[in-house]
Amino acid sequence: MLGGMAAKEEDGRLFVDDGEDGSSGNVVINARCRLRTQDGYRVVSVCGMVLAHYAVGDRMGEAHAMVGLVEQGWAQQNEVAQAFRCTERTVRRQQRRFESGGLSALGRPSGYPGGRPRLPARRVKLVDQWKAEGESNSEIARRLGVNEKAVRKLLRRRGWKPQQPEQLGLPVECSDPNLSGSRAEAGPDTGAEAGSDMPGTAPQQREIREQLPQPTADPNLSGLGGETNGEALAAVSLDADPRERTIDRVLACLGLLNDAAPLFQSAKAVPRAGVLLAIPALLDSGVLDSAHELYGSIGPAFYGLRTTIVTLLMMALLRIKRPEGLKEHSPEQLGRLLGLDRAPEVKTLRRKLAQLAAFGHAAELGRALAKRRVETRGHAMGFLYVDGHVRAYHGKRELPKTHLARMRLSMPATTDYWVNDAESEPLFVVTTEANKGLVKMLPIVLDQVRSVVGERRVTVVFDRGGWSPKLFKKLINDGFDILTYRKGRFRRVAKKRFSVYEATIDGRKVDYVLADQGVLLLKRSLRLRQVTRLSDNGHQTPIITSRRDLSAIEVAYHMFERWRQENFFKYLCEEYALDVLVDYDVEPADATRTVPNPKRKALKAELRRLYAEVNRLAAEYGVEALSNRESVRRTMRGFKIANAPLSEHIVEKMERILALEKKRARVPTRVPVQQVVEGEVVKLSVERKHLTDLFKMVAYQAEGDLLRLVTPHYHRAEDEGRTLIQNALATSGDIEVTDTELRVSLDPLSSPHRTKALAAMCEELNETRTRFPGSKLCLRFDVKPDPPASLAFPGPRPVAEPADGLQPDNSGRG
Repeated sequence: MLGGMAAKEEDGRLFVDDGEDGSSGNVVINARCRLRTQDGYRVVSVCGMVLAHYAVGDRMGEAHAMVGLVEQGWAQQNEVAQAFRCTERTVRRQQRRFESGGLSALGRPSGYPGGRPRLPARRVKLVDQWKAEGESNSEIARRLGVNEKAVRKLLRRRGWKPQQPEQLGLPVECSDPNLSGSRAEAGPDTGAEAGSDMPGTAPQQREIREQLPQPTADPNLSGLGGETNGEALAAVSLDADPRERTIDRVLACLGLLNDAAPLFQSAKAVPRAGVLLAIPALLDSGVLDSAHELYGSIGPAFYGLRTTIVTLLMMALLRIKRPEGLKEHSPEQLGRLLGLDRAPEVKTLRRKLAQLAAFGHAAELGRALAKRRVETRGHAMGFLYVDGHVRAYHGKRELPKTHLARMRLSMPATTDYWVNDAESEPLFVVTTEANKGLVKMLPIVLDQVRSVVGERRVTVVFDRGGWSPKLFKKLINDGFDILTYRKGRFRRVAKKRFSVYEATIDGRKVDYVLADQGVLLLKRSLRLRQVTRLSDNGHQTPIITSRRDLSAIEVAYHMFERWRQENFFKYLCEEYALDVLVDYDVEPADATRTVPNPKRKALKAELRRLYAEVNRLAAEYGVEALSNRESVRRTMRGFKIANAPLSEHIVEKMERILALEKKRARVPTRVPVQQVVEGEVVKLSVERKHLTDLFKMVAYQAEGDLLRLVTPHYHRAEDEGRTLIQNALATSGDIEVTDTELRVSLDPLSSPHRTKALAAMCEELNETRTRFPGSKLCLRFDVKPDPPASLAFPGPRPVAEPADGLQPDNSGRG
């Protein structure tokens, strides 16, 4: 009882009934927010103050209340969804509608959406006719110029069902010598609709297609790993034995299968079974749904789009850093984790990557993933960190050089610019054209940032490489706030202006000695704020920002958080091999772009050598003057006559320097690259590298999501959290398959407190009710109990009593 009111829990919500007939009550959203229903009206209150008020059944008012709670930061998406009895996806959908169309977009009339064209009745007859002739949904969609999903929905509404044969008559042998046993796979040129590469005549091919079982629709299943417009498909397989997938491989050979359905088998001590813990986080990232929308399919194959992407993600999480690393692992053991008889091997996976790269959708996939990330983690998008990562190149191609700070030298390399959120989680990556600097790349990167995050306020944090007051003025006019270090000479701040600042930010106590003042740049036309930090050794670090609403210690804290992005680069290089090349292909580059003139560089080197020679001769001349004896040469004229050869040598070098400086002034500073490079101007291929970087980024984000789940249960999560997650993903376990569940029992970790944290994380993952992509099996995790102490740490063996009353020999001589 709560104050005389009956409390009960419905659908995970705390419901307080304070009326006799139950017509009124309170729903506890979180510690600050309440939802009260009384007399046909609902009131949303925050800390006792009314935030929204609407009538029961007012969809627009309820949607606006949900959006207001999330956008103003009073509640999380999952809390709002639980309180209003909807899904998190519904909350995100309402947020997008409100951002795009305002309040009017939240009120949607019932019925078919206005303005959306329906399929004409004459085309419906054509669909029935073509389907009766045995044409596939994809072929019908191609003829009508619509999406395959539209054809599938139309057929479902009309009650069309494929005829199930009593026995499927398929050839058990394939004439392709490359398809033998369980290794058969459709190549990239196999056509599902062409028919010319398939055995038999066209009527026979249609008969085979009709005999195949169609994917089953289930709103709770996910064909590619996530919900797609309210509809999901579960793949179907004709094989009964998960260890032998001959029929599915033959279907792929015939062009009748786009992706093999996962079939799991129960097994004990499966290596690396813990990697299945990341499946819920991977599906929540939307990588499979986004890939399905962009690519659709990569052609008829046993290893289709879904299987290829899941394989690449699992490889990243298991620290298999490149396709060649599959040679060191058993295909059968990895196949158990994918629901296949064996995982794809090196050549197959490289071919799949080439097929994906041929679409050229890597940049679009990155933007789609970034938008999905903004929807789920919008609270971390207020501060975005932009920095470039230089990937060194050691091959034989001639590439432009750039400076590698970690190696302190210049060498051929390619620069990628990463955007990370306030918690150092990656958002997206942009590959530059010929190592453009941060000043030139910031406008390009921020254009993509604006398209991803919308019109929300964003503060861009970057290092001194982006210092440009003209750029600052442009970015501020475009609606961005800036935060960076000051570059160049600056007037030191008097020590009496510094003060000690202390605060607790993001759960951490920080203290700095700071001075806050205003500065004028661009001939006093740009007014910014400067926060200067004083170190213990007297060094001053000035920080420039356009944010005037933040305190000085908040400005310094967010600026010094840049080290987290540097740690992110280091972690990805060591754990995910971020700098490793996926292929050695090249593609044409812009031959008209300008590069530094090598002739001018040679003249500069010659001038440097001559200046060094002049300095050396001048020093020698000075030594002669210092050691000159007045008794021998009393006048300057005598000294010059005695040292005439040395003086003439210096004059000759100076004249040579003047001539070279005049020559250098006539040489252009930059020239087109085609005048410098012999042969064709090329660059390393971008698409495959960009794709693999995106998959590694998604894997890193999945690790971060698991880390946030385990943090409340592991007190050393800040120092050892990712190590714990990495060990959990690599641990072995038992797999048990039932009709509805895929149960994974993991082995205990190295210590009891780590095992306890893993068990708590498993319980939270079980609440998500995630199904393995492409199957009907719901993932369920648990941890095996620790072995008894007597078995884990056996005591010393008892000494047997000696016979005949003799004492035991403890001397060690036997």
